[in-house]
Amino acid sequence: MAGLRVHSVLVTGANRGIGLGLVQHFLGMPNPPQWVFAACRAPTGQRAQELQRLASKHRNLVIIPLEVTDPASIKVAAAQVGEHLGGSGLTLLINNAATAKVNLLDQETLENMTNIYTTNTIGPLLMGQEFLPLLKKAAQGSPGSALSCSRAAIINMSSYAGSITDVYVWEYGQVVSYRCSKAALNMLTKCQSLRYKEDGILCIALHPGWVQTDMGGSGAHKPPLTVDESVQGMLKVLSSLSEKDTGTFLSWEGKVIPW
Repeated sequence: MAGLRVHSVLVTGANRGIGLGLVQHFLGMPNPPQWVFAACRAPTGQRAQELQRLASKHRNLVIIPLEVTDPASIKVAAAQVGEHLGGSGLTLLINNAATAKVNLLDQETLENMTNIYTTNTIGPLLMGQEFLPLLKKAAQGSPGSALSCSRAAIINMSSYAGSITDVYVWEYGQVVSYRCSKAALNMLTKCQSLRYKEDGILCIALHPGWVQTDMGGSGAHKPPLTVDESVQGMLKVLSSLSEKDTGTFLSWEGKVIPW
């Protein structure tokens, strides 16, 4: 983790699960970011109590109200983050907010497919667009020209379940809408990596593992990974990323996952 020095980071879906774990680990770094922005839909609600507790102890933690499916909400959030950053940019955008519904292929609906896709794929698209000026500012203000997470990066939290080649754990759950949304997110990540490379921004899709969270553990089988194990692994991966990695699909252990 020594290689990961981040001036500022924004994590979406930060009130629970992997998002909350990321916030906790960033705050606990030997050299924590100057700003940790924890974004969630209901920052004053009951499901954000741990986030509120952390904010009362860490002055560098700012809770941002954000609905990733609402362009107006994203615009307001970007303005708030920009105000806190002053003249500096946003180093790291982690698009973690996601939703899933356990459904068999035969039971999938238009409404379900649309809702899941809007959150899991369109949300990260809109976030990248709106936060691009702050990410570019971070890249321009960083010494050197090589891509890295310490310069400027978009990390899209994907899933091995979106791998068309392997169709990970199909026998445990078809979750078709979720799989399709993550396969589309992988393509978005590749497109972002090609478009934003000229702006000095690294982009990857990251599989956090099958993790013991409300979403990951909603089926009949218990996931093998704890949030801490997943987050520690992912942060180690982020610290090692370089130009050659932009546009790739990696696991929490740094392994390349087939599209």
